[in-house]
Amino acid sequence: MQGPEGFESIARREAGLQRRLTAGQMSMIAIGGAIGTGLFLGSRFAIGFAGPSVLLSYAIGGFITLLLMGCLAEMTVAHPTSGSFGAYAEHYIGPLAGFLVRYAYWSCVVLAVGTEVTAVAEYMKFWFADVPPWVWTLGFAALLVGINAMSVKAFGTAEYWFSTIKVSAIVAFILMGAYVVWGNPQYGVRHYTEHGGFFPHGLWGMWVAVIVSIFSYLSVEMIAVAAGEAEEPERAVRQAFRATMLRLALFYLLSLALILAIVPWDQTGSGSPFVTVMETVGVPGAAAVINFIVLVAAVSAMNSQLYITTRMMFSLARAGHAPAAMGRLSRNGIPVYALLISSAGIAVATVLNALYPESSFTLMMSIAMFGAMFTWMMIFITHYCFRRQRDRAGAARLSVRMPGFPLLTLLGAALMAAILVSTWFTGAFHMTLAFGVPFLLLLVVLYKVFIARRGAPEA
Repeated sequence: MQGPEGFESIARREAGLQRRLTAGQMSMIAIGGAIGTGLFLGSRFAIGFAGPSVLLSYAIGGFITLLLMGCLAEMTVAHPTSGSFGAYAEHYIGPLAGFLVRYAYWSCVVLAVGTEVTAVAEYMKFWFADVPPWVWTLGFAALLVGINAMSVKAFGTAEYWFSTIKVSAIVAFILMGAYVVWGNPQYGVRHYTEHGGFFPHGLWGMWVAVIVSIFSYLSVEMIAVAAGEAEEPERAVRQAFRATMLRLALFYLLSLALILAIVPWDQTGSGSPFVTVMETVGVPGAAAVINFIVLVAAVSAMNSQLYITTRMMFSLARAGHAPAAMGRLSRNGIPVYALLISSAGIAVATVLNALYPESSFTLMMSIAMFGAMFTWMMIFITHYCFRRQRDRAGAARLSVRMPGFPLLTLLGAALMAAILVSTWFTGAFHMTLAFGVPFLLLLVVLYKVFIARRGAPEA
């Protein structure tokens, strides 16, 4: 653990990336990461667990996300670097914490995007049933690896337009839903209580749906990593964090509120609730429209997750926790070798998912969920250490400051710990801790055996 003034050594270590992302691209990258298959498809699982009280579930998840964004915004304004929360954990808690956060997060995102690339092949079957799935898997993977290898500006531009399509679809859905519900007596809030009440599965069902909501909000933390390549980090971070939270709260809660007002929660079907709503109100080609949107959502997720895994591996290499080649940059400022190793991980995950769909999917998603939730919990703990050290050192007040410290920071950490523990007591998420805890212990052993003995890297 070091003082806040010593972070410059980590910043110098991670220098070389090009600052080419605009504030507008930063905002769309963050919101695009959090609006994906978790909303379009995963929301049906949350509705099944909680019924109408899913609105409270997503409100609680949104509150936790708001706390996380506040903590990240303050630390990111102080230290805009691609190592982000991994670098902050290393500096303010210790090298082992930085190692665990970076590798847990890197592995979780690699495995998550492995499932996304498989989903892309499934979505393409809707239009091209006779084409082998591996054609789409290889094709989209090559396209996105190519985009990420070109330049950070190419990545930012692609993700901006992917996110624009998703956001436009959500806005259109909300406007359509509001028009349908307005003045139509067969729809409305009465559906919230007429089918088993607002809490059909009790408070526990509502709490279990919070787990799904957190998984839906995951990727908003990507904005902190992207800040290392922002043109004007402080302005971009401040603007992007504020815009992202407002939009996420509106999009998630409004869309779910309209879904439940139009279709009773126990009649949303086995597919996307968005498809069910559009078919209920008579929108022609509803399945094709939603299939296109979830395809864009999956491609967008792959694009942004490739970016973030590449930067995490770059940060690990510059910290001496991965082969040095992973920290080398191309002429365009891209850590190409880190990109390739992250792509190789995606390929392995995809092959495993194809060969052993049942066991491999459970393993990949369990580690992915554990790694992501562990990272969120560690972000709160890191922020607590960050503020305590800055306050003790009498550091200058930052332009962005997390309100309610230390209570809200500690509350965020406690809520994430409670969510992680809760997964053990749910059938759907039981394997999260069963696979995640041994995986974390394995990382600790690897650190002690291969990293700790070598000492800290030179700045």
